[in-house]
Amino acid sequence: MRDNRQLFEEAPVAKAVAVMAVPTMISMLVVVIYNMADTFFIGQTGDPMQVAAVSLATPVFMVFMALGNLFGIGGSSAISRALGEKKTERAKNISSFCCYGSLGLGVVMALIFLVGMNGILKLIGASANTIDFARDYLTYIAAGGPFIMFGTAFGNILRGEGAAKESMIGNMIGTITNIILDPIMILGLGWGVVGAAIATVIGNMAASLYYLQFFLRKKSSLSIRLRDFKAKDRIAAGVMSIGIPASLNNILMSCANIVLNQVLIGYGDTPVAAMGVAMKSNMLVVLLQIGLCSGIQPLIGYNYGARNKKRLLKVFRFTGMCAVVIGTFLTVVMVMARQAVIQAFIDDSQVIAYGIQMVIALQMSGPVLGILFLCINTLQGMGKAIPSLVLTICRQGLIFIPLVYLLNALFGMDGVIYAQPAADFISIALSLILCLSIFRKMDREEVRGKD
Repeated sequence: MRDNRQLFEEAPVAKAVAVMAVPTMISMLVVVIYNMADTFFIGQTGDPMQVAAVSLATPVFMVFMALGNLFGIGGSSAISRALGEKKTERAKNISSFCCYGSLGLGVVMALIFLVGMNGILKLIGASANTIDFARDYLTYIAAGGPFIMFGTAFGNILRGEGAAKESMIGNMIGTITNIILDPIMILGLGWGVVGAAIATVIGNMAASLYYLQFFLRKKSSLSIRLRDFKAKDRIAAGVMSIGIPASLNNILMSCANIVLNQVLIGYGDTPVAAMGVAMKSNMLVVLLQIGLCSGIQPLIGYNYGARNKKRLLKVFRFTGMCAVVIGTFLTVVMVMARQAVIQAFIDDSQVIAYGIQMVIALQMSGPVLGILFLCINTLQGMGKAIPSLVLTICRQGLIFIPLVYLLNALFGMDGVIYAQPAADFISIALSLILCLSIFRKMDREEVRGKD
């Protein structure tokens, strides 16, 4: 049985944040390396159309990860709050619900994607040059959907009970497996995008097997036993209230990428390939900050459940300071290395020229982007479903998508390129307003409680 009560309640804030966030950041770093390796090896085929096809297909792959986060982030938040309230049996019910929910939905989504493949390819804007590559890639990704969703879900579930290290190990096992298989399947066997997809699925299967044995060896205080499965007593509702906004964030990111690609395709396949490479390189800045902020979500949830507002705010402030420092450093590094990074993926002069401009644009919000992720994860950890849903919808939906069309109409492709940082700055301001209003409300509730 696992007891992280001392870490959640008494350890110095800096230590608690480091113990929870560093493994998550390492996991994200491995994900960054995997994503870069995937694109790098496809780029070594010398075919920009394969790179463009994977860029078009990536948003669809992200839908499976998003639905995994439905159970993973929603379950992690509910579990950490239940443990903070000393409700260990409820935490077991939640983890079992998330196990079978993610697997069941994974099977359903795999069937939907395989049957509706033609419509999906049309939706993402695949051209005559890229449609066959995109079809090959997505067919294998869809078949592996249940493993992708289970692995994504339980990487987060383990963090809900404080097992950040074990979550990191599972993530690394899956990603390293993928990275090893990429050059063998993409280049060695000459399978191209098919090799990339198969390597991705096998990597997710490896991660899922690690998480499964972790529970079977009874190293967790949670449960995946069918007899502990329970959806009533607001277990399903509690998971979904936070999981839906969290998964909606990923789904809207996918929709936003599809819209972005559809607009860029009007300028040719090359800008689509360049944006795909630029966004993959930008993952270093984005995912490390997401890792930092998602890593502290169980701390936020536990202390909110325990009504320890003072410690909750200390975690929030310290993490915010770390996010700005890390974001600034990574942004400077990425801007300085922009040409070398793009050229490392594919040696095509047009892709490189577009890619450099796109990298610079995406880095504009890099130093402060972590504040947005901190606010989102804080609201999710506290179980504030509506505010976190508002932030999610605004960043990738209500703000970004209209900006893409508006700036495209006003400034052409340059406007499209700068739509993301513009949406980020607006969303960051909104996230701070929402979080500070929640904190003030907590103050008022505390005063009324004393009265």
